[in-house]
Amino acid sequence: MSNKKKTEQEIDENSLKFEIASELGLADKIRKEGWAGLTAKESGRIGGIITARKRKSKLNMMKKNIESS
Repeated sequence: MSNKKKTEQEIDENSLKFEIASELGLADKIRKEGWAGLTAKESGRIGGIITARKRKSKLNMMKKNIESS
């Protein structure tokens, strides 16, 4: 984003993305080459894990809402 401020959601998503990349051992590569330095396979793996975590989080929230009703 050029001149716009990042929203909290964007910051959270970027933090999550970097956290996952670190867990996969890609943090140094990202620091040296940037996100564009990742292969399609590496990027896809990160995206897949993000999707799975979001889905799991959403399901957990739904379960908590059902239980509290």
